[in-house]
Amino acid sequence: MSYQTLSCTVPMPGILEIALNRPEIRNAFNEKMIEELSRVFRNEAMDPKVRAVVLKGNGSVFCAGGDLNWMRKSIELTLEGNLEDTLTLTRMFETMNEFPKPLVGVIHGAAIGGGVGLVSVCDIVLAEKETVFSLSEVRLGVVPACIGPFVTSKIGASRARALFISAERFKAEKAKEAGLVHEVFGTRAELDAHLKSLLGNLLECGPNAMAVAKQLVLDLTWPEKRARIPDCIEHVARTLAELRVRPEAQEGVTAFLEKRKPGWIQS
Repeated sequence: MSYQTLSCTVPMPGILEIALNRPEIRNAFNEKMIEELSRVFRNEAMDPKVRAVVLKGNGSVFCAGGDLNWMRKSIELTLEGNLEDTLTLTRMFETMNEFPKPLVGVIHGAAIGGGVGLVSVCDIVLAEKETVFSLSEVRLGVVPACIGPFVTSKIGASRARALFISAERFKAEKAKEAGLVHEVFGTRAELDAHLKSLLGNLLECGPNAMAVAKQLVLDLTWPEKRARIPDCIEHVARTLAELRVRPEAQEGVTAFLEKRKPGWIQS
């Protein structure tokens, strides 16, 4: 298991721990991390010896969203290039969402933008109390399109509309109220103790039964999406790709990279 952006370990028999491993840039993801997350969930995580997976982030935060250099490239790409990029990203989330084993998210520090997308595809989410969440994309003139189906499925349309539009920053307790997080802990020690107990419980459950139970929930909650996955994936990816090449998004991303306010904010 050799990866540039991930750290993979086996903390106990049957458990694969996958850590986002770009702590120097707050685990922001780029093309390489997207490719490696897709690969690890299709390969090592599918090993029959692996009964459950823990997803976490090394360093001070879980995931701060998109890498600045990766975002900068989107300004230069054509619509076709952006669509290829956004489809790859959306399919990564789809792969993780439909992973047929328990996926436990351990969240700390911050989960911003696509980081919230990673949280949304986890089956069970444990978070430290002071973790900050935000679907911040509209501040850059884009939208959380690629993660949209997964976040909306997790928290519901009403909350998704409010958070997608407002880019509000909120803590773990509100994330729990929304259904994005399942358990909140005041200290990392408390979280780790609960995680150990949770993993022990998962190892006592039937692997096939858990896979079928997870698939059942997907079938019950996304019947239309599951009947036309290619259309849904294409739609959300194209939505973001088309926004990326428009002037507003170009200005929003450029302003963010240049550490200034975008032109639509009146002084």
